[in-house]
Amino acid sequence: MRIKFRKGEQRKFIKKVLDSLYSPSLRAIKQYGINVNYQSLKSYYSENRTLPESLFLDLRKLARINPEDAKIKRVEENWGQKLGGKR
Repeated sequence: MRIKFRKGEQRKFIKKVLDSLYSPSLRAIKQYGINVNYQSLKSYYSENRTLPESLFLDLRKLARINPEDAKIKRVEENWGQKLGGKR
């Protein structure tokens, strides 16, 4: 599953995680055991890609964010691929 946020909300969510961890940058998140490539983190932050559900749950748990606070929509892994193949 993937997590789809409203426009601008994914960046706010990641920023809230950074603030609650007192982390100065995206690169510093890796020290908390997040095993994601830095380029992928940048894509998630700039909202070019949707977050995987496992990463969302890990970040939410690290930052102690209530899941009801985030207005999210769960979509399938192949969400958007059909339209991308037709373009």
